[in-house]
Amino acid sequence: MMQKIKSLMTRQGLKSPQESMADLSPVENLRIPSKEELRELREQPIDPLAEQEIIDSIEEIYFSNDSFDMVQHELEKLPPELNLKELEEYRDKLKRQQAAVSKKVADLILEKQPSYVKELERVTALQTNLQLAAVICTNARRQLSVAKEGFTEASLGLLANQRRRQLLTGLLKSLRTIKTLQRTDVRLSEMLEEEDYPGAIQLCLECQKAASTFKHYSCISELNSKLQDTLEQIEEQLDVALSKTCKHFDVSHYTKVQMAYTLLGKTQTAMDQLHMHFTQAIHNTVFQVVLGYVELCAGNADTKFQKMQYKDLCTHITLDSYIPCLTDLCKALWEVMLSYHRTMQWHEKHDKQESTPIPDDAGAESDELLVDRSYVKKKLEHGLTRIWQDVQLKVKAYILGTDMSNFKYDDFIVVLDVISRLMQVGEEFCGSKSEVLQESIKRQSINYFKNYHRARLEELRMFLENETWELCPVKSNFNIAQLHEFKFMGQCRSPSVSPSRQTVTSTSPAQEELSLFQQYIQEGNPFEMHIEHKDEETEDVLASNGYESDELEKSVYQDYDSDSDVPEELKQDYVDEQTGDVPVKSVSRETIRSRKKSDYNLSKSNAPILTNTTLNVIRLVGKYMQMMNILKPIAFDVIHCVSQLFDYYLYAVYTFFGRNDMPVPSPSLSTHGGRDAGTARVVGPACLYESSGLGLISSRLRTTLNRIQESLIDMEAVGENVGVHGPTEDRKEKVPSPHLSQLVVLTNSGTLYGLAQRVVATESLVFLAEQFESLQSHLDTMMPAAKKPFLQQFYSQTVSTASELRKPIYWIVAAKAIDYEQMLLMMAGVKWDIREIMSQHNVYVDVLLKEFEQFNTRLGDVSRHVRIPLPVSNVLWEHCIRLANRTLVEGYANVKKCSNEGRALMQLDFQQFLMKLEKLTDLRPIPDKEFVETYIKAYYLTENDMEQFIKNHREYSMKQLANLVNVCLGSHINKKARQKLLAAIDDIDRPKR
Repeated sequence: MMQKIKSLMTRQGLKSPQESMADLSPVENLRIPSKEELRELREQPIDPLAEQEIIDSIEEIYFSNDSFDMVQHELEKLPPELNLKELEEYRDKLKRQQAAVSKKVADLILEKQPSYVKELERVTALQTNLQLAAVICTNARRQLSVAKEGFTEASLGLLANQRRRQLLTGLLKSLRTIKTLQRTDVRLSEMLEEEDYPGAIQLCLECQKAASTFKHYSCISELNSKLQDTLEQIEEQLDVALSKTCKHFDVSHYTKVQMAYTLLGKTQTAMDQLHMHFTQAIHNTVFQVVLGYVELCAGNADTKFQKMQYKDLCTHITLDSYIPCLTDLCKALWEVMLSYHRTMQWHEKHDKQESTPIPDDAGAESDELLVDRSYVKKKLEHGLTRIWQDVQLKVKAYILGTDMSNFKYDDFIVVLDVISRLMQVGEEFCGSKSEVLQESIKRQSINYFKNYHRARLEELRMFLENETWELCPVKSNFNIAQLHEFKFMGQCRSPSVSPSRQTVTSTSPAQEELSLFQQYIQEGNPFEMHIEHKDEETEDVLASNGYESDELEKSVYQDYDSDSDVPEELKQDYVDEQTGDVPVKSVSRETIRSRKKSDYNLSKSNAPILTNTTLNVIRLVGKYMQMMNILKPIAFDVIHCVSQLFDYYLYAVYTFFGRNDMPVPSPSLSTHGGRDAGTARVVGPACLYESSGLGLISSRLRTTLNRIQESLIDMEAVGENVGVHGPTEDRKEKVPSPHLSQLVVLTNSGTLYGLAQRVVATESLVFLAEQFESLQSHLDTMMPAAKKPFLQQFYSQTVSTASELRKPIYWIVAAKAIDYEQMLLMMAGVKWDIREIMSQHNVYVDVLLKEFEQFNTRLGDVSRHVRIPLPVSNVLWEHCIRLANRTLVEGYANVKKCSNEGRALMQLDFQQFLMKLEKLTDLRPIPDKEFVETYIKAYYLTENDMEQFIKNHREYSMKQLANLVNVCLGSHINKKARQKLLAAIDDIDRPKR
């Protein structure tokens, strides 16, 4: 077909572009019609319809595909048996169809020739452009080759290398980070060893973040889980580090720990853990301390103690290790409480530092921070009480684990002091009154004190029965405050402060306002103070050897030199507590002589009069008061026992020196009632002394002595009044009555019937009463309000009666010192019915005055050994003078006949007696002077005046009044008047004294 088209184009004079366009597009290999065929086509008649019918008769398959193989198709259509005719006919048919198609194509070509020519021109132009483009491309490729060599391979290569370098640098950085991450565990271990917990946690968190960034690397895949394990390990170590702050708080260490927990966001958890650690620390601390002492004392490696409960372990503490263990226990607990206190301080300070204004964008974070702070604050405040309660319970178990009834006093005081200091710590720690500790120590104290007091009373009885009533040589300025037992009084500002703290506050006034936590917050321990200050105390109350002769010196110190005569505790009292030596007798004899007059002058008041026993009682009172001062709950029990010490001493002094020994009195005070209660029945008219009223103990003193005897004295112990005083249980609180030492002689007239011993005994009792008076206000402050009436009654009815014992005790001396019987006999021999006025007094006056001079001399002799205070000498002189005056009245009352001149002689005798007596004594006025003068002058009274005299002067006995009436009979009174006056005397109802 294409050939036909080309042939047509050739005939039309057109040049075929086949050669020039052979490379542009493929052309079908069609057969071109020959010239004959074309001619035939032109010569055939043209019938459009017929031509169209021929075209339509062409099989459709010829129009289907350019690659259609017509020859193959036609050959396949041939029948099996060929017929020439049919073949020629079929050939002609195909020729006609071809001719029709060719003609149709030629027509179409001729019809489209202008367009063809135009398109052919465009093709030609395109070919020309393509050739130009080929040239341009060739040039461009040549230039690109030059650019590649000159620019791309040089400059762009550099850029590519730079980019590659940057990528490799980033990769190197990543590799280094990966390497660092891989080595993080080593650095974390180092930081944990350095206790840099915040840094370790920060590093771990950063590593976790970095690991998530590089998680696309296969080598990082397992690092995250490893870091999480490491973080948990850090938390465990952090918990251990937190537990360390419970015993030894370190600011920097605790700051690190808190920062670490803050980074973890576990502030509240940390606080919960901290309290758990404190509770555990208290338990572990006390257990280890007690276990250490128990195992140490057990002396073997037996592990059974480690498996014991703490309460059971406390029962294995020995007496020797009790106080050191208690002290160490309190020291350890103090460290725990101090750590808690410092922990609270740290949080308070930390909260103040962080309470700065917070930006608005951190509002949510600040709310969370405030919640944490509030939680921590409440937790810490609540923990105070819990921790103190744990401490109390642990110490209570320790206190009650041992029976302290057999402790030495000083040891028990140390225990009380330590517990008192611990209670003070508790009050400052959380405001607690430490009821648990108070109750436990109260139980032990009452148990201990009952045994201790019983032993002290027995010891006091032994002291009194071995007491020779010699002076204890103390300095003239002696004061009980100088004794160790009373140091606490000058050192404390309030009775609630323990002795150890009192020493601190007294020596350091600047620290008085500081609490224990302020004083010992950096160093030291409040439970070490009592040991430190005990060694610093000194006591210097003994006088140097102020005696005139070696014999006297020897007699005074014989008690100290003889181990057999002095109890061990008393010997310790007189040892110099600073050097440990007995007072050295190094004072020269000249010094001794020079001191004699000032120390023992009769008229001067120098060193107090007291005995070894008095000093012992005073020391006991001091010890008892220490116990009260440290432990108020048993204050009443202690004060009651203090009163018993004084009662027993008072009763002993009365029993030894106040009872009349002629005849031997009944042991019961109740038999001394009535007018003759307590009086001495010396040889002579009984009515003289019974009516005189001298020597009678007051009803108040008698009541006091009876009360002491009933409540304190065990009469059954000496076989007296068996069965009267109840069962044995009641007798446990009682002490047998003491007996005077056989070394004390009270019957020798040369010593004024033991006046020296009587003075020492009585005045030591008065001195003791004075010391009690000085302690009243202090005792009152420690006494429970409900029990204060007991204390007031003790002072008003017992302590104040001590000086009243002077009267019966010294009356016995006065009654024996002067020979009143001799004077009565001499007066009976005097003639009083004389008719002349006498100018010379009677001899009995001189004899009486001589007796007084001898008494004065003996008194002076006694004063050389024992200072006789002015009140004592006054009482002695008063008793003697009263007895003498009453003896004079009794002598005058024995007169059967008397004249006016006789009465004048009586006055003369009495005036002579008074004049000489006033030179012997400074006592003014002379006692009972009017008693004698009034009786003498009554002789001159008329009947009416005499009757009034009898009514008004009941101090005279009925015998004396009756004698007065009888002597006046016949002088100026008749028998009728006599009867009347005697009747008046009989009617007088004299009150009994």
